[in-house]
Amino acid sequence: MFEVGFTEIILILGIALLVLGPEKLPKLANQVGRWAGRARAMARQLRQQLDEEVEVISKDDFGPGARRPPPPADKPAGATPPDDESTGPTPPP
Repeated sequence: MFEVGFTEIILILGIALLVLGPEKLPKLANQVGRWAGRARAMARQLRQQLDEEVEVISKDDFGPGARRPPPPADKPAGATPPDDESTGPTPPP
């Protein structure tokens, strides 16, 4: 999509050196590096938190002690549907 090659980086650095001068360019590069490091650390921390949450949720939902949903309010637990003629046992062949 958007690629920056080595020559483009050199061109950008050259223009920055001309605009900012040799005194301000190292300070700016240092500050940009700090910002990038902080952004990387924040992204890593967010990823760890999301992974921990997914692990907790998956243990709760799919673990050996997973909770079963409660039975519907109109039917007691363990109740079977009533037998009628349409769903009765089929005769043997």
